[in-house]
Amino acid sequence: MAATRIDGADVDNQAQGLLTAIAIGLLIGVVRERHHLGGGPTIAGVRTHAMVAIAAAVAATLDPLVLVAVVLAVGVLALAAYLRTRDTDPGLTGEMALLVTATLAAYAHHNASIAGGLGVIAAALLFAKQPLQRFARDIVSEREVQDGLLLLASAVVILPMLPDTPVDPWGVLVPSKLWRLVVLVMAVGMLGHIALRTVGGRWGLPVAGFFSGFASSTAAVAGFGQRTRDDAALTASAASAALLANLASLLLLVGVLFAVAPALVLASAWPLTAAAVMLALAAAIGLRRQGESPDLPREPEARAFKLSHGILLAVIIAAVLVLSAWLKTIFGEAGAVVTAMLVALAELQAAAASIGQLSATGGLSLPHAQWGIVGLLVSSTIAKTALAFASGNRRYALHVGAGLLGMALAGAGVTWWVVSV
Repeated sequence: MAATRIDGADVDNQAQGLLTAIAIGLLIGVVRERHHLGGGPTIAGVRTHAMVAIAAAVAATLDPLVLVAVVLAVGVLALAAYLRTRDTDPGLTGEMALLVTATLAAYAHHNASIAGGLGVIAAALLFAKQPLQRFARDIVSEREVQDGLLLLASAVVILPMLPDTPVDPWGVLVPSKLWRLVVLVMAVGMLGHIALRTVGGRWGLPVAGFFSGFASSTAAVAGFGQRTRDDAALTASAASAALLANLASLLLLVGVLFAVAPALVLASAWPLTAAAVMLALAAAIGLRRQGESPDLPREPEARAFKLSHGILLAVIIAAVLVLSAWLKTIFGEAGAVVTAMLVALAELQAAAASIGQLSATGGLSLPHAQWGIVGLLVSSTIAKTALAFASGNRRYALHVGAGLLGMALAGAGVTWWVVSV
């Protein structure tokens, strides 16, 4: 009975793999067939891809040499097709599609679900020829391609090479975690840059403010404040833009905290949500007061992010972690929290990362870490309100200061309720 069940399972797996292989061939074949609706020779359509898929799927169940022979035969046919059509169609997409169909059909014998998913991706890539060409040639600039490659290299090449163990006597400096924060900042900058490029100037200063907050909410407060001195009519929208920049910075803070201390994020979810809601409400007041949406400020830099910003953040975080650990050995938990609050006057995410790291490693108890996050919000409110008064007109500063104060009070009030309960 057991042997029968095993044989039956083998038959079912082979049938699933064969059906998946046929589905891959039909899917890719349909896309290739439609590619030639406008005329021109069809090198490999639905029937050819389906036949190749069946041949490769059956060969995968036989001797490996049979599969090699089938793949080589498909390669020879693809080469012959290319030599016949290279004058009118010099591309290699159709020929490579045949090899992809054969390879995925053979792989379906080993893992039907992954092979099927890859088949869908391959078909989507073939179908999206024109949008992908337009994106690569017309929309994305050379500088943005360089930034994308740098981001991928940082995440795929450098990050896996870094150690996952502490390299300092206090056990707080983990290179992989520090570099993961650098990659996070770069990725968020790239995302904000792409979104801003997509939206354009239609939504005015508030959209520009929100996405600039992922890079530096401090710079956003100063920059939009300066605009109010140049044109007082922009005060309401500029204040909303500054508050939305701080909302983006708060979202980035949550991402940084989640990367180093997920438990602290869950414990502080309600206070952080209340703080974000207060910022959004204060920004909405300015949006309601403004008339027609003003134009975006000067065209942003072509770069999606600056690697130096991410590295500087990592250096600051490392310094804060070491300083906090050292002060904790002298003054206890209060020393680490005070250090982070002082750093938050200039760099909120770095201070938050230090609090999160100490909480994750047991250097701070969870309630102390929760109140530490509130302290960071208070420090940031003080610093940015002062900056708003220094850079913008009085109405701008009062609006920004009120919104930031509401953020800090909401976070403190809900934290008190959460900790007390």
